[in-house]
Amino acid sequence: MTKTAKKPKKVEDPNAVTKEVLAWLERRGTKKNRDGMARYAIVAPKVFGVSVGDLRNKGKELGRSHELAMALWASGWYEARMLVPFVGEPGRVTSAQMDRWARDFDNWAVCDALCFHLFDRTPHAYDKVTQWATRREEFVKRAAFALAASLAGHDKAAPDANFEKILPLIEQAADDDRNFVKKGVSWALRGIGMRSQNLHASSIALARRLAESSSPSARWIGKDTLRDLTRPLVLKRVAKRAG
Repeated sequence: MTKTAKKPKKVEDPNAVTKEVLAWLERRGTKKNRDGMARYAIVAPKVFGVSVGDLRNKGKELGRSHELAMALWASGWYEARMLVPFVGEPGRVTSAQMDRWARDFDNWAVCDALCFHLFDRTPHAYDKVTQWATRREEFVKRAAFALAASLAGHDKAAPDANFEKILPLIEQAADDDRNFVKKGVSWALRGIGMRSQNLHASSIALARRLAESSSPSARWIGKDTLRDLTRPLVLKRVAKRAG
């Protein structure tokens, strides 16, 4: 949202380029990488086993192309979808497209990559936080809070009011005990609390309420947030921003 996008590249035949990319991914994939992904709970139906570093380099090489991003996503391959955040054009991503892609999320890595590198730069980002925060699907709901955390870190010019509106959504979702939702909610609350003194105070107050909750997941989120937001380094950073 705050970064200048690369100049889009015209791709004459996105499907042909996607075919070439898939062949490249197949050559780069290894069982070692696939096993490593499984240990980190990155599970998808179609996986080559390509390192994140290789994917980032390939994304830079491909450049921005909305048409190519759509073709890569449609392939269904995990690594092809991990390239989409580096290839997609934020200004051309529609609200409906975000919903469709979010429904396809089948692991936390693709969810977080799209939220952190693409979705938070679209004009629909804050609306999607609100819309997805109450969804039942695990990774769509996680996406709401991964997106909130990404906005907190990247949208430097946003007023505190944008994030004050997200805090009630965090409180409402805190009793969801699914691992990837719970961790997404904690990520969002910690990210918001690092933006400013006012948001830090509001986030600490919410974390203390959650830490006293009867819900195990809410208590975990509250305590996890308090540990992070009361670290000397964080307190110093928040005070510096206030100054």
